[in-house]
Parts: sequence; structure tokens; C-alpha cells
Amino acid sequence: MKEKKKVQGDNRYKILILSLTFFLLAVCIQEKAEAQALTKTVVDMGGNEVTVPKNVNRIVITCYGGATHEIAALGGAEKIVGQPSMLRFPTLVRMYPGFKKTVDPGSFNNVNIEEILNLKPDVVIASLTAEQGNRKIVEAGIPVIRVYTGRANDPSDSKREFLMIGELLNSKRQAEELVEFWDRQLQIIEERTADIPQGMRKRVYYLLGSLTHTNGSAWWGETLITSAGGINVAHEIGKLRDITVEQLLGWNPDVMILSSNEGKFVPVEEVMNNGQLQGVRAVIDGAVYLCPVGTFWWDRPAPEAILGITWLAQTLYPERFGDIDLEKLSQDFYHRFYGYRLSHDEFASFITPQD
Repeated sequence: MKEKKKVQGDNRYKILILSLTFFLLAVCIQEKAEAQALTKTVVDMGGNEVTVPKNVNRIVITCYGGATHEIAALGGAEKIVGQPSMLRFPTLVRMYPGFKKTVDPGSFNNVNIEEILNLKPDVVIASLTAEQGNRKIVEAGIPVIRVYTGRANDPSDSKREFLMIGELLNSKRQAEELVEFWDRQLQIIEERTADIPQGMRKRVYYLLGSLTHTNGSAWWGETLITSAGGINVAHEIGKLRDITVEQLLGWNPDVMILSSNEGKFVPVEEVMNNGQLQGVRAVIDGAVYLCPVGTFWWDRPAPEAILGITWLAQTLYPERFGDIDLEKLSQDFYHRFYGYRLSHDEFASFITPQD
């Protein structure tokens, strides 16, 4: 009898343990399901699967390559709580006054982890190239979404990045509209330049901050020029950035475009009056131009880069693009993607920028 009671007691104990185990398992499954319901996985531009909140509300940016402008164009400007200073882009700050006082958390590998933690971000948008800085942020327990920042990515890569940011912000339709805008403009440019023989295409030298600093085939300058139907005379130097005056003279470009995205503009007059360049075709023809600057440099990968590509195509081949009203196109872009009415004077300041 005692043995029977003991067996019954043991069975009840086992049943109790088993029931408790099932209960705890059910709780774990429910908690996991609830956690999954609150998160999602986004594949960034480095191919990393990053788990982020389903609704991202606080974003820190630690790069200076157009991420701010992508987020703004996709309706997320108010979510940015930290980023490098945007004061050098007056139109952007006028459109988003809150950017005047946004905390600067550092950039690339020079990040301030304590500052980033204080900002309590849901996610950090960072450069694909900033491995050390990104590692510090991940080790601090914050998800990092890596994006392109000026490396040679063709328009298809930029469009993929727009869609990825759209997924992050739950702005899929807006991102698709941005991609459609790009596709339409790129198709127009391609169709109108397709019949230009290679030997007749305009040969372009892209100057960044100093006469002998440029972009070879490994950088966005190559994409800018080729997408506009031109030929990058510095293509052959690949990842290198600096050349000699003798190389420039040997290339003898038809057109020179001057950028301020890696320093101040070299003035057009300085190039035109340079004694060493008087035999260069671009100088002889007066074909030396400043790259436009809108809410961001138009010669860098960002949402407005498509306007920069259109500008360059029109600059290289005015006879083929004379019917395109770049001001109207820019106003349409700003209204659709920034919700902003761009004025004539603002557009004019883009085309004749001052550094």
C-alpha cells in the first residue's frame, strides 16, 4: 500500500514537472513570437542580416555620404537624433531646421560611443568602409546598418540602397517611387546618347579640391560621368586618387568638372588662367564647370545624384537635352520626395554654387 502511494506520488511529481516544463516552453515560445512581432531583419549593403525594431523611431548616422538625404527623401528626417553637422548644406537645414542642433556622434571610425549610447538609437546608419567604428557600435549592443559612401557603385546599387532604407523606415512605396524616378531619367539619358560613337563621346576630367586629385574607375565620379554618356579620362588609374599634371595634359579632356565634396571648389578662373593648362581642350573651349550642390553634392551618390547625372548629360550634350527643363525637374523632385517647394533662386544657387 505504501509502495502504491509512493508510486502515485512520484507520478504526480513527474506530471507536475512535465506540466511546468510545458508551461515554461509555451511562455518562451510566446515571448519569442512577441519579440519577432516587434522586430524585423534587414539586409544591409554589406550583405549583413541586421535585426532592428519593426518601427524604427530613433536613428543615429555616423557617415557623411548621403544617408541623411536618403532618410529625409523617404520621410524619416524627424527620426534622426544624431549625425555629423549638416550646416554646410544651407538648403537642407532650411528644409529641416532641426538639423541645426542635431548632436554630432562622430563619423566613420572616429565615433563617440558614449554619445551614441546617450542618444538611445534604435539603429545606427554607418559607412560600409568604417569597420573599426562599426565594430565598436555593434559591441555596444546597437544594430548597425551599413551603406555605401562614395565608392564606385553603379546606379543599380544606389537604387538597392534606397529600397533597403525604405524597408527600414516602412516607406516601401516612397522608395519605389524614388527608384522609378531614377529609372525614367536614366532611360532618357541612355536613349539619347546611345548612338554616340565611342570616339565622339565627351572626355571628362573630374577635379576634387585640387588640380591633380580625381576619381579613377573605382569611385563614384566614374559612375557620374559614364551615366551621363561621357568618358572618364582618369578611368585607368582605378583606385588611385592623385595624378600628375603631365597625365592631365596627356589626357587632354574635352570638359572639366570641379567638385567641392573633398575640399573647397578650385575656382573656374584659376583653372582657366593656369599657364600649364592653356593647351587643354576644355580650357581652350571654356568647358570648365562647377558641380551643382543642392541639399547634398549632386556629384555624390544620394537621392539627388540623378539630378546631377541629368545636369552633366545636358552639359556634355546640350543639343540632345535642350528640351529638358532641369529647374522644373528639380522642383518636381523636391516636392515629391522632400515635400518642399523649391524656389527659382534656390535652384539658381545650386547651379552656381559658392563654397
